[in-house]
Amino acid sequence: MVKKKIRVLICKPGLDGHDRGAMVVARALRDAGMEVIYTGLRQTPEMIAESTLQEDVDIVGLSILSGAHMALVPKIIELIRGQGQKDVGIVLGGIIPDEDVLTLKELGVADVFGPGTNTQEIIRTVFDLAGVEANDID
Repeated sequence: MVKKKIRVLICKPGLDGHDRGAMVVARALRDAGMEVIYTGLRQTPEMIAESTLQEDVDIVGLSILSGAHMALVPKIIELIRGQGQKDVGIVLGGIIPDEDVLTLKELGVADVFGPGTNTQEIIRTVFDLAGVEANDID
C-alpha cells in the first residue's frame, strides 16, 4: 500500500516580517512526515493562491501576526476556492483575537492556533484535515 505524503504550504501573507513561529511549525510538520513548502515572507493573497494550485497541496497554513487577518484571510480563501480547490484545508496561526475566530471559521478556516499552541496539536489537526490516521505522533 502506497501512502501519499501530506503536502502543506506555509505562508506569511501581508507585510508581517516575523516568521519564527511559521518556521517552528513547518519543521514540526516536516518532522511528522509531511512535505512542507514555505513560501517566504510578504506573500500577497494572489501569490498564495497560485502557490496552492501549483504545489498541489492538501493544507494551507497561514501565519499572521500583523493584525491584518480579517482583510487577508477572506481574500485568500476566496481565491483558493475560486480556482476550484474546495478540498484544501486552511489553518491560521498568529495573534488572532477571540472575537474574530468564529467569523474566520465561518469563512472556511478549519482551525486557529494562537501563540504557545503545542505543535502536536497542530500536527493532529493537519492529519485530521488530510484524512490521515496519526497513530504515532505523540
